[in-house]
Amino acid sequence: MKKVYAILMLAAVIMFAAGCGDSGLKDAKNYPIEDFTFTNQNGESLSKADLKGKVWVSSFIFTNCADVCPPMTANMAKLQDLMKEEGLEDVEIVSFSVDPAVDSPEVLKEYGNKFNVDFTNWSFLTGYSQEEIEKFALESFKTLVKKPETGDQVIHGTDFYLVDQKGDMRKYYTGLKEVPFEQIIEDIKTLQ
Repeated sequence: MKKVYAILMLAAVIMFAAGCGDSGLKDAKNYPIEDFTFTNQNGESLSKADLKGKVWVSSFIFTNCADVCPPMTANMAKLQDLMKEEGLEDVEIVSFSVDPAVDSPEVLKEYGNKFNVDFTNWSFLTGYSQEEIEKFALESFKTLVKKPETGDQVIHGTDFYLVDQKGDMRKYYTGLKEVPFEQIIEDIKTLQ
């Protein structure tokens, strides 16, 4: 009887630990984001260490994108407004440029201004090589970024990524059409 009780207790502990590990997020991932220090739209550095202890939402965009980036950025701006309404101003937004040769800090700031973004908690990042951002996106976010040898359009995903206080990517959502804004807000609150 003691053996059965011990096995049941062990099973309960394992189930409890597994439940705690995902912070209550449905379909949670746990991809660690590698360390980075990049340059924001003000020419200032922003690192993974600067974001430690904060929940953040990220995306991959570029300023001369002909199709998906403008609606993605508009959707992220809407999410920023919704976060303000919910009292989540401490959540950071980080948009990584996938075309760093074109997207200087000044160009990124001008791009953000077109969408009336609030730069107090939204950083547009650059300051790395094309090879670095392609490797960073793949290894940290498990997403493809590729600049073809010809043309000026960069291939990249259209998801928004939710990152926890430890710097682990926990969940991703479509950032283009039918964005699940309510689910993102709910998941942010769950992480906090």
